[in-house]
Formats: sequence, C-alpha cells, structure tokens
Amino acid sequence: MDRLDPVISVPPADAAPPALEPFQQSKALSLGVELELQLVNTHDYDLAPYSDEMLRLMSKIPLPGSVVPEMTSSMIEISTGICHSSAEVLGQLSQIRDALVRCADKLNIACVGGGTHPFQMWHDQRIYDKPRFRQLSELYGYLSKQFTIFGQHVHIGCPSPDDALLMLHRMSRYIPHFIALSASSPYVQGHDTQFDSARLNSVFAFPMSGRAPFTLSWDKFGEFFAKTTRTGVVKSMKDFYWDIRPKPEFGTIEIRVFDTPLTIERAAALAGFVQSLGAWFLEEQPFVPQEDDYMVYTYNRFQACRFGLEAVYVEPATGEHLPLREHIVRTCNQIEPHARRLGAAAAIDMLRQCADHGSNDARWLRETHAHERLLAEMVRQAAERFRGRPARA
Repeated sequence: MDRLDPVISVPPADAAPPALEPFQQSKALSLGVELELQLVNTHDYDLAPYSDEMLRLMSKIPLPGSVVPEMTSSMIEISTGICHSSAEVLGQLSQIRDALVRCADKLNIACVGGGTHPFQMWHDQRIYDKPRFRQLSELYGYLSKQFTIFGQHVHIGCPSPDDALLMLHRMSRYIPHFIALSASSPYVQGHDTQFDSARLNSVFAFPMSGRAPFTLSWDKFGEFFAKTTRTGVVKSMKDFYWDIRPKPEFGTIEIRVFDTPLTIERAAALAGFVQSLGAWFLEEQPFVPQEDDYMVYTYNRFQACRFGLEAVYVEPATGEHLPLREHIVRTCNQIEPHARRLGAAAAIDMLRQCADHGSNDARWLRETHAHERLLAEMVRQAAERFRGRPARA
C-alpha cells in the first residue's frame, strides 16, 4: 500500500507511561527567546530550502544561544541563551542576526521575519530530514507542510512549579495583547486573509493546540499528564501545542502565540513586556486566575488574530468590552514601574506607542504592499528590515 501506517504507538498494557519531568530551578523572570525565520532566495523572494547550508556556515561562528533546523527546509530557528533583561535579549539576537545575514549573503539568499511567507505554496515545501519531523509528517500529513509558519516563543523563569502554573494562567489573560502586538501574517498563498495573524489558524488545526488545563497545583497537573500519557497519544510536553505551556526541564513557562516580528527590536521589546508582566504578577499579585477567565478566551484570541490592534477585548473578570488598544495602553501603564526597574521602560514605551497608533507589522506589510503592488517587493523590503536597514520610511 502507498498509504503510510498511522504513527500512533500505543504502549503495552503493562508499560509504565512516561513520567512528567521534574521542574528545574531557574531564576525568576529570566528570559529566553526563540525566533523561527524564513529563508528566501533573492531572485523572486520565495522560500528557499537552504537550512542545511545555513546551519553548516553558522556552526563555524561562536555565538550565544543556538541555531537549529525547523519543520521544513526553508525555515531556521535561532534562540538566545538565558538572559536577564530585554536589553540582553536584544544584544544576543543582534549577534545572531548579524551572523545570519553574513551567511545568507554568501549563499545569495535572505533571512526574513514575519509569521507567514506571503505567497509560498505549502505543497512545494520539503520536510527537514530529522526523525521527529518525519514522524510528525507521517502523523499529521499535509498539516506538517502547512506548518511552514514562523513564530516567536518567549520563556520566562518561575520560582517554583506552582508559581509557574499561576504565572501561566495569569499570562493567559494577555494572549490577545501578545497576538495583536506581534501580528505579522496577513498574507497566505498570495492573498490577504483579512486576519492580522493568519499564522495561528494553522496552529489551531493541531489536536493538542489551545489552552492548558486549569490547575494551580503541580501535583494536579502531574495527574493530568499521567492520564494523558496513559492513552499513548502524548509522550512528552513537546506534544502539546498550547498557547502557553510549562517547560519543566528549563524551569519556565513558554509563551507561543507571537508571530515572528519583522525586526529583532520588536522581538526584544515583546520579551520585555512579558518580563514586566511577570514582575507585576509576582510582586503585586494583582488577581487570582479563575477557570471562568476562559469563558471569553477563545473570543478574545479570535478578535486579536482577526483585527489585531483594532480588536475588541472582553475583560474576563468584569465582562467589560473595550478596544484592545486601550487595554494594552492601560496594561503598559500598570507595569511601567516594574519595567523601569528591569530596564525595559523603553521597550514598554515602544509597544504602548504602537498600540496607541494602531501600528503593528501586519499594518506595515499591508501598507508596503499597497505602495509597491508586488508581494515579492514587500518581502524584499521585509528582508531589509530584518537586516536593520529599512528600505522605505
């Protein structure tokens, strides 16, 4: 038969299910940032399968963090080491970005941010030759190639496993803020989707996506994990594609809803926003999350994906409806004292101004396309932005 057998390995009845990893110690509010980036040719600015060549060149350069392959061969993921401020995140990303640009120039390709490539065709993509990616491809079929999307993940250190769950569910109220501020994926397969973040529609197709179960106890979370792994469907935390998930091996929670921004400056600012929120949560305990918070979660998330900074936000505790832009500005004002102490005041001010003016990367992409009328030229200018050399005002 041509059809692949399903890749679902149900463990023997007497086999012990995988255990939840112990939650490692990390410094509270420490940061780590991952960026998934596009590799494009410099002829028509379509995706180009050059990840192996890029990895080979990058391996010769001593850098902080790491550079690794992603699901398809036109993607590459960079990550910082452990950082303690958004300025340190920006410093490390700058070193890695500059090395990426030099290596890409040698290959006559370019690196680009953004949550989706505007006109690539998913069926043209090649799955990267790595056992886990091959297994995912066999399990998820065409969804694996449609996963040629690009996100930013932010890890934040938590003092204890229970604190991590409390932090996770508090952060969940701000998922719309993260989506709208980072949104950079309005175009898919040559069309304006009318979403600011169309990327997340691809994530939602996966069965283990969505939000984490509501529990504020690591012991209870361990019980959930044990029940899930007994089915054989889940083997580790990597199998959950939640918007935010615990990362016990790092002692962090990982926020996964950000589109990859067009610039490393915005990526670092978003990390500063997360860190400042975390400091506010730890030091002021502004609210205790409830299961009922999630009654408006999906609506708020959809609004942010569809309308970006023009979304309506429903405040979970009160049911108040207000412009998301207004709630972002209000939040920035609340966390500003913590941002100043952490050295993130400039980052928070940048994001507050973006919210106030309704300007995110999705808007920049649409305005550039309206001016140039060519998606390829829009991608070329986005590549220049990633280099730190904006092509137009």
